[in-house]
Amino acid sequence: PIEILKATGVIGKGGKVAETLGKAADIADTAVDVAKRVTDIADTAVDVTKGIADVADTAVDLTKKITDVGDTAVDITKETADIILLEKNLDVLTDGVLEGRKTFGNLLKYIKMAVSFNFGEVLSVLIASMLLPFFPITPIQLLVQSLLYDIGQLSLPYDNVDKEYLRKPRKWDLKSIKTFMLWMGPTSSAFDLMVFAILWFGFAIREAAVFQTIWFSYGVVSNLVGLHIIRTSKTPFIQSNASKAVYASSIILSVIAMIVPFTFVGSYIGLVPIPAKFISVIIGVPILYCFIATIVKKEYMKKHEEWL
Repeated sequence: PIEILKATGVIGKGGKVAETLGKAADIADTAVDVAKRVTDIADTAVDVTKGIADVADTAVDLTKKITDVGDTAVDITKETADIILLEKNLDVLTDGVLEGRKTFGNLLKYIKMAVSFNFGEVLSVLIASMLLPFFPITPIQLLVQSLLYDIGQLSLPYDNVDKEYLRKPRKWDLKSIKTFMLWMGPTSSAFDLMVFAILWFGFAIREAAVFQTIWFSYGVVSNLVGLHIIRTSKTPFIQSNASKAVYASSIILSVIAMIVPFTFVGSYIGLVPIPAKFISVIIGVPILYCFIATIVKKEYMKKHEEWL
């Protein structure tokens, strides 16, 4: 080795060996430092990689939890939904809204009809009971009469509703029902008292059974005719027509009311067969009621800006 160093001129040139060895030592130290730094960087990279792996695992767990929450939310939404579409068509919503408005309209028809007619009839019976020497109608006759026109009103859920009524939502208004009763109740009562006057003064009827029989048949026919006045804000039979079910029930039950006095049922509840001339009162007065009630209806709508 010495010969090699001499041959290359490293030795023998005035202390160059020591200088060279010193530089080599410095280079070696630097290399060691670099190696340590590389090692530290590698360790840091390993830690970062572990951290990234932990974050990835956490992200996976969060994704699973979010998915679970999403599934739960879907289930809760289905359970609490007011409307679940069975068809992929939003027209179902429109049909549902219209059907709801139609149902509400028919419900109001029945309620306003019932309260106004009942109020008018009670008022009529009270006045007649004070003026006549007998009751204008017995309790059992009143129950059968009410049963007949209540059966006729059962067809109202199948009735037509005017398109104008369906254009906007309606709300329950008890005050409106009360006002309606105070208008239409006395109107129907006025025609009841007209019938009492015709029977007492016009036909001079003093027999209770005959008087009660005419009043029984007239009451059913009058209420079923009045149904067509109340069911629409328009002119009945011309501008607005009821459903076939309403027309059929009105006609059939009106005929039954005039036939009952000739049956054993009528005899059982105290009714008697009556001459045909009284049919003009039973049918004619309700027809007159239609015209007058239509005028009252227009005045009511002008003042209160509503009907049903």
